[in-house]
Parts: sequence; C-alpha cells; structure tokens
Amino acid sequence: MQTASSSWHELLWGRNGLRSFALAGGVALHAINIFIATTILPSVVQDIGGLEYYAWNTTLFVAASILGSSCAPIGIRRLGLRMVFLLALGVFALGTAGCAMAPSMPWLLFWRTWQGLGGGLLLSLSYATVPLVFDQRLWARAMGLISSMWGIATLIGPAIGGMFAQGGHWRWAFWAVLPVCVLLAVLLMTQIGAVGRDRGARVSVPFGRIGLLVGSVLVVSAVSLSASVLMQLAGVLLGLVLVVVLARLDRHAAQRFLPEGAWSLRSPLGRLYAMIGLMSIGVTTEVFVPYFLQVIHGQTPLVAGYLSALMSAGWSVGSLATSGRGPVMVGRIFVAGPLVSFAALAALAIHMPAQSAEAWVLSALLFGVGLGVGLCWPHLMTGVFRHAPKGQQEIASAAITTLQMYAMALGAGVAGMAANIGGFTEPGGLAGAQSAAVVVYAVFTLAPAAAIWLGLRTRRGLRLSPS
Repeated sequence: MQTASSSWHELLWGRNGLRSFALAGGVALHAINIFIATTILPSVVQDIGGLEYYAWNTTLFVAASILGSSCAPIGIRRLGLRMVFLLALGVFALGTAGCAMAPSMPWLLFWRTWQGLGGGLLLSLSYATVPLVFDQRLWARAMGLISSMWGIATLIGPAIGGMFAQGGHWRWAFWAVLPVCVLLAVLLMTQIGAVGRDRGARVSVPFGRIGLLVGSVLVVSAVSLSASVLMQLAGVLLGLVLVVVLARLDRHAAQRFLPEGAWSLRSPLGRLYAMIGLMSIGVTTEVFVPYFLQVIHGQTPLVAGYLSALMSAGWSVGSLATSGRGPVMVGRIFVAGPLVSFAALAALAIHMPAQSAEAWVLSALLFGVGLGVGLCWPHLMTGVFRHAPKGQQEIASAAITTLQMYAMALGAGVAGMAANIGGFTEPGGLAGAQSAAVVVYAVFTLAPAAAIWLGLRTRRGLRLSPS
C-alpha cells in the first residue's frame, strides 16, 4: 500500500502534475472570477451606472453556469475532453474580455452571462475529467486538490479585484485573468487528450427542465426592478410555479435532475436537499457586502473584498471542525449550524447599517454566517449519499452542485429584490444603503430559520433510526 506522501507525489509530479494543474486551473478561474466581480462591483456601478442591476451580475453569471455545467456530459461525448475544454475556456475568455470593455451595465451583464456559461462548463469538466485521466487510487486526492481551489480563490480574488478597484482601474481586474487563460489553454492542448469521445453514445441535455430552473430565477430577478409590490409577489409566485412544474416533470423523466424522494419534504433525502438549498441561499448576501462596507463604513475596495470573503472562510472552518462526528452530534449540528447563520444574519441587520459598528464585530458576524453553513455542510453531503436510492448515487452527487448554483442564483435575485424594496436605488447613497442592509439581512434570516425547522425534523429521524 502506498503512503499518503507517495500518493500526493504521484499526483503532483510529472505529467500527472501538469494535468492536475490544468484541472485545478479550470475551477480556480471560475472561483476567482466570482470574488473578483463581487469585489469590484461598487467601483463598476460608480463608473458606468446600473445600480438597480447590481445583483443581476451574480444572478446571470450563476444561471448561465447551471446551463454550462449541464452541457458537460454531451460535450465530452461529442467533442472529446480536449476540444470541449478549449471551447469552454474560449467562451470564458471571450466573456472576460467583453466585461473588461463593457461601456454600460447592460453590456456588462451580457458578457457576464457568457463568462458564466464558460465558467460553469469549466467547473463541471474539471470534476468529470478526474476519472478519465487519473488512476482510481488518485481520484480522492485529485478531487480534494480541485476542491481546494475555492479556498485559494478567497485569497486571490479579493486581492486582484481590490487592488485594481482601489487604483481606479477595475477593468484591469478582468484583463488580468486572460494570461491565465492562455497558460491553461497550452496545458490543455498538451496534457489532455481526446478521451471520452463517443459519437455513437446517446447523451441528451434536458434543456426543457433546465429552462424551467433558470426561468424561475430570471422571473424573480426581473420583477425585482418593478416598483410594484404586487408585481414582485406575482413574480415570486410564478417562479415557484415553474419549480413545481419542473418537479412534476422530473419525477417521471428517464434522466432525472434529482433522485427519487428528493422532491418531497416527507423523505429524509428531500429534507437534506432543502437544507442544502436554504443554507446556500443564506450566504448569497455576500453579493452586497463590499458595497455596504464601502458606502456605509468607508472601507477601501481591498479591505471590503477580504471582509466579504470571510463568509467563505467561515464555511471552510466549519466544515473542518465537524467532519467525522457521530450520529448523535450530527443531529445537533443540523440544528446548531442553521441557528448560527440565523443569529449572524439577524445581528448584521442591526450592525451593518450602523456607521458606528466596529470592523471586528462585522468581521465576526460575516464569518458566523459562513460558519453556520460549514458546520453542517459535510454531513448534509454524506447524508445525501447515504439516503440516495440504490443506483442513483451519481445523480444525487451531481444534483448537489446544480442545487447549490440554483440557490446562489435565486438568492442573488431575492437579495436584489429586497435591496430595491429597502431603498438601494431610491433614495440610494448612504441612506439607501443603510435601509437596504436592514431589509436584506432581515429577509435572509428566513432561509436559515426554515433550515432550523428541517434540521429538527432530520435530527428526530436520526434519533429514531437504528445505530
């Protein structure tokens, strides 16, 4: 049996090392770009306007990522790994260059959509490629290496975005990504072959159901621009109707989005998926953190970017702190995690609007939102694998990423709606930012509050189940 050190050496040395760098680079590009965009957005709207479309930058990017990630299987079969990887990278690079040259917010949103499409495809391909290019004994370490890029992104993304935004050159934050795209393209052309290609295989993308999923997000985002509360409520209702239609279609589909039982809160699997979605929604308030910190608290773009990344840092710390716990402790964590996020969001509704709030208090609360998610996240993942019907584990695993991206996109849309209701654009400025912060964080306490209720039900099920 190989030792852990020799296993890592085999993964990171020679041709395996170059392949690992290529796959990790695909995830890193997608993740770093998310933090760059979040950090520079206050400077962007100050330069080209479009404050009312602030949250759309995240909504459209993530919604397009859902579509891109869903196209990965058919892309591999039809084009082979190398070609579909280069295509994804080309779309991402095109979108990035377009963002750097965008003269107005509508154009920026257009190119952000292309960025999301390419980024989502890169993200999905990076994970899907592992079993195709590495020996099975290296799979776990390769997956761990690729996943760690999200942690790296929390350090690099705010630094790139903050430095350029602070110097008044936010466009260069996008240009700085393109040399990495070129380096990654060289690695892909030389280290990744045309494996996976099988034109005879029957692989289809459920575009109809993907359209319903993305459509529900876009409807909510669209009505957030309306001044009519009735119109906004009608949009939310229509978004829910689209999800219900999707659920009905998916239950009877040959190629399912979610495994059996996942659409019902009566089943443990359904409650676990619902908690994943609700806890993911809670952290999408991160979209507005740099703006609130800069406008209300006078922080620089660089500092604001790093403070907003504290949510992701808390997520990572929480995940490491509770992994390996037993069933009794897991039951408590399913309640404690959402409770921590709820308390942090409720406290932010009080402290974020107050100019007198200390930076360390805001930092602790932002960290707490992510910490609550991280505490229960590993156990939500393993719970899904454990409760997935036999033969549907792959569907269950893939659905986690899709659900997480959907929750992020929906959360950004709801956050935009809540901010606009709170006065983000009218009256705008300091007063608008303060009132919007109250509404955004107050509204988003509802997500972890619902997760607490689900956690209590799940905990009761764990207590009743045989050990």
